[in-house]
Amino acid sequence: MNQNQSLSDERILALYRTMQIIRQTEEELARCHQRGLIHGACHTYVGQEAIATGVCAHLTERDPIFSTHRGHGHALAKGMPSRELMAELFGRETGCSRGRGGSMHLFSPEIGMMGTSGIVAPCMLQACGGGYSSKILQNGTVAAAFFGDGAVNNGAFHEALNMASIWKLPVLFICENNQFATEVPFSYSSGNPSVGSRGAAYGITGITVDGNDVLEIYRVAGEAVARAKSGGGPTLIECKTYRTRAHAEGMGDFTYRTKEDVAAWKEKCPIARLKSAVIGQLSRGDESARRFESIEQEVANIVREGREFAEASSPPAAESATTHVFAEPSSRSQSASSTGPEPGGKGRPISFVAATLEALDHAMAADPTIFVMGEGIGVRGGNFTTTQGLYAKYGPQRLCDTPICERGFVGLACGAGMTGTRPIIDFMFIDFINDSFGEIVNQIAKMQYMSSGRLKMPVLLRGCGGVGHSAATHHSGMYHSIYSHIPGLRVVLPSTPYDAKGLLAHALRSDDPVLFLEHRELMQTKGHVPTEHYEIPFGQARVHRPGTDVTVVALSLMVQHALKAAEQLAADGISVEVVDPRTVSPLDIATILQSVSKTGRLLVVDEAFGPCGFASEIAGHVADSGFNDLDAPIKRLHGAFAPTPYAPTLEQAMVPNVERIVQAIRELVTE
Repeated sequence: MNQNQSLSDERILALYRTMQIIRQTEEELARCHQRGLIHGACHTYVGQEAIATGVCAHLTERDPIFSTHRGHGHALAKGMPSRELMAELFGRETGCSRGRGGSMHLFSPEIGMMGTSGIVAPCMLQACGGGYSSKILQNGTVAAAFFGDGAVNNGAFHEALNMASIWKLPVLFICENNQFATEVPFSYSSGNPSVGSRGAAYGITGITVDGNDVLEIYRVAGEAVARAKSGGGPTLIECKTYRTRAHAEGMGDFTYRTKEDVAAWKEKCPIARLKSAVIGQLSRGDESARRFESIEQEVANIVREGREFAEASSPPAAESATTHVFAEPSSRSQSASSTGPEPGGKGRPISFVAATLEALDHAMAADPTIFVMGEGIGVRGGNFTTTQGLYAKYGPQRLCDTPICERGFVGLACGAGMTGTRPIIDFMFIDFINDSFGEIVNQIAKMQYMSSGRLKMPVLLRGCGGVGHSAATHHSGMYHSIYSHIPGLRVVLPSTPYDAKGLLAHALRSDDPVLFLEHRELMQTKGHVPTEHYEIPFGQARVHRPGTDVTVVALSLMVQHALKAAEQLAADGISVEVVDPRTVSPLDIATILQSVSKTGRLLVVDEAFGPCGFASEIAGHVADSGFNDLDAPIKRLHGAFAPTPYAPTLEQAMVPNVERIVQAIRELVTE
């Protein structure tokens, strides 16, 4: 171990101290688990301390790290106090995630600990987002992802390394190969036994090191950080190691590995290895042993005090259980709390897509942290001209064409949103969003809540869909009913160019993740849109047409169908009020109830499938809160419960049209 000769005594002792902090904290947590102080899982880092220690020694609080379920060591190496980690596992308010995360969800953005995840692979994609933010902000930070050997067999590994390579992102990918993914051996689960060698396949530096040698890890990580900062791109570092405790405390350990193997690896302890390698070589010679012992005792006191602090801390108040699902209103959002000029007033007749382009251009000019990613959204300007002309104005980093890897760039957007930029993901067709379902539902939608509001998630996800053009089943979805069921997501469906501009303008300043759904049959429709900038806040329905006999609630293209139906029925003396919620999450129930109290009848029209859908949600609310105002049963008209077919005759049979809406209203007013 000649490399210790180039390190100062202080650095070597600091590395030793960090490893002791991790080891002693983990051993205390194991004891606390046996005492019943830990309510859920407890995944310890015992045996792997050298990796987090050697890597994080090169990182500052500004450098973000992203981790997986075995993240205690990463959090402690990044600077999290033991007391905050222990309090979190005890489910206390003083925990790093305020009692919301436990062992697998550790957040401390104040020190660059951007979160750990109970799902093994997203951290790699999020680190790409941290690296992309570094390029946009030009702040010189380096992002790091820590993950186990099981994650390298996940598609996110490929997508992350590929994106990091093509954009030369300042990212460290740290594979902690402890040889078992839960209980499945790496030798069985992977056709290529070497993780480090895979870097070459992506055109990046890949290295395999002894994961129990903290000095070697420190050296290699230092080179990787320097490479990233100088524009040399990412590095993949495989650290071969072993966890010497069970996958999680309380689990059986010897059905898939032997006691002899565990005992042999305990003899390779990274802490004992450092101590034996350098003791007697430090500058004070005979005093070196006492210096190590002093550190051990200091850490023991810290851990004991941390456990006492955690035990004495209060649990979070029950009434806080639903806070921070969405961002708290900011001065920025409050300043735009009212709508702009009235629709139909002054303005020019422009298309739906042209209206959204104006909003996007205005936002990008005002906010240099905004960037757009998608397939063909750069020079080409998008499949539906959603970014036409912006590449020439803002350049390739802010209008970034992507590989076909929806999960990858959505996961990247999550990490970017956490690290100071405002990503827009243009899906082209919204059906493609489902390839990234896990990144949206398990990561993006939950980040603000799990971090107790300390992380914002200003991510805009947009794309077109809807039945029409014989696009068949993979280019015709909308999925608003599915995504509006998810806490933490805003779901927006404009029906006019005026609304499209104002709602997108508001979405581009939101601190919440927004799913912006644009119906393909509306993209080229025209309407009067003001030239000036304006915003339409979420959760404010629009009454497109007043009426007295029946209320029709409709979304997106169905609003236009409902207006045509209302026009036809007016000739027969039937007065139809058409209400467009504009956003499904949040949903403006108050305006709908007010309308029903006037008309006494309700028809809900939705293109999407019927069961468990938007129409059922509206019907349920009105039945609960407006039942006494109803003069007839609530009626729903929705799309057929089947995938979308290709042939025009089949396609037309799938969704409501003007004629069916007219018929449904006639039936309703006679009841």
